[in-house]
Amino acid sequence: MKLDPITVEVIGNALSTVVEEMGRALMRASYSANIKERGDCSAAVFDTRGRLIAQAQQIPLHMGSLLGIAEAVLSRTDLSTVVEGDVFIGNDAYTGGGTHLNDIVFFEPVFAQGAIVAWVANIAHHSDFVDRGHAHIFQEGPRIPPIRLYRAGVIQQDILDFLLLNCQVPEERVSDFRAQMASNRLGVQRMQALYTRYGAATVDAASAQLLDYSERMARAGISAIPDGRYAFSHDFDTSLWPELLNLSVAIEIKGDEALFDFTGCPPQTRSGMNMVFTALQACVYFVVKTLIDPATPANSGFHRALSITAPAGSVVNASAPAAVYSRHDISQRLIDMMFAALAPVLADRVPAGSTGVTVQTVSGTNPRNGKFYVYNESMGGGMGARQRLDGLDGVHVNSTNSANIPVEALESEYPLSVDVYELVQDSGGAGQYRGGMAIRRRISPTGHQATVNLGGPLNRIPAWGLDGGAPGGLARIELGEGVKPLSARNGMLEDGQKAAAVTSGGGGFGDPRLRDRDLVRRDLREGRISEAAARDIYGLDI
Repeated sequence: MKLDPITVEVIGNALSTVVEEMGRALMRASYSANIKERGDCSAAVFDTRGRLIAQAQQIPLHMGSLLGIAEAVLSRTDLSTVVEGDVFIGNDAYTGGGTHLNDIVFFEPVFAQGAIVAWVANIAHHSDFVDRGHAHIFQEGPRIPPIRLYRAGVIQQDILDFLLLNCQVPEERVSDFRAQMASNRLGVQRMQALYTRYGAATVDAASAQLLDYSERMARAGISAIPDGRYAFSHDFDTSLWPELLNLSVAIEIKGDEALFDFTGCPPQTRSGMNMVFTALQACVYFVVKTLIDPATPANSGFHRALSITAPAGSVVNASAPAAVYSRHDISQRLIDMMFAALAPVLADRVPAGSTGVTVQTVSGTNPRNGKFYVYNESMGGGMGARQRLDGLDGVHVNSTNSANIPVEALESEYPLSVDVYELVQDSGGAGQYRGGMAIRRRISPTGHQATVNLGGPLNRIPAWGLDGGAPGGLARIELGEGVKPLSARNGMLEDGQKAAAVTSGGGGFGDPRLRDRDLVRRDLREGRISEAAARDIYGLDI
């Protein structure tokens, strides 16, 4: 069926609205601060072949888990046994299509006139699995292959009991599971209404044409990049691993196709920073979408113009049983590296190096109610500056897109006190356009002893600048008086002891001496830079 462009656009916008509404419903209905405050969740719609039709604009890295569970369910399930109200749940990076175990996906069929016409899915990060090692995935939490949590709309209590028994905060998990179910049920209702209004043939035809449209957009954008091979290497550091790892990417542009080659990346490590292939796919898709045209619909259509090569058993395409909890450490760097590789031909579009993900996790027994709690937050920092634009301060970038938990919400949810939450002066890389500033958050337990996990990448090698811009500030951990040194990010805090996570700053763009004098004075006046930086780096006559 060939549809007119207006009908395709109307249905395409309806599909986008469905997934955005699903994502918002999940945040409103959830119990944990990580979902309701930080928005560490996503939603999507798939067609009957498992092709991504629409994804909410929430967490780009979640695309890996969403694509993975769709493929896992559809390839391993006898669809004749699937009935309305069945809901699959999964999280495993090797059998369930996930990218790390904290991200749990709900995947549900949409029926119209007795047949499956689409699938809806949502994913949420469950801050639960703490005090665990990361030598291999068996230490990281319960592994869930795609299984039915609901059958014909009826929850399978034995499966739920099994899952909750392996969670450390079961009351929070079951409440968030209910929120995920509410999100999916809303998605099913909205999709059924769409099919009722337009008919299955029209909606399916519009979905197919949306995929073709995205492919055309991607190929047109790639065609505008000069043919050639563009490469970038980087020594990557993280507090999870004692040694530097040399990562590399080569991007080959051939007409309207782009080939991404990660062959030079090192073998997987005995730590949690490895990535599975679906996570790598999500990183590549994010880069292409942002550089070609951010308005490109987030669906499987533009993936057709791309190919990805990565050796099995490497840190970017790990094999079981490699641990994967902190796969965001490498994902952020890989995205910056792909940007940097294309900087010679897309200088007006790519940013300098940006912040990594600094994780701050505190857990213990809440003296208010005697129950175990887990506070977990991946903190943003400075975005790299771009040609003609300063980097944003204190934000998540690239593969993450969550918010930072407000102090008021954190202190009301957990027995913790925050006495410092600020942007860090001079942490943004100097340049004609300044890199974004890092964040410092200092926290202490109140009335109890707590376990802490603090750390991330960019502790030794900062985010790079471009075109003469300076690198951003390094990430670090600041321990208060009496706190024992951390071991592989882990340690203890006694009642009232303080520990601060300082994230990394973004790199600058261009020669700092060319920065507008009024902007330098503004940065000095507002505390973004010190007098020494204004004088010695920017050349301001104070």
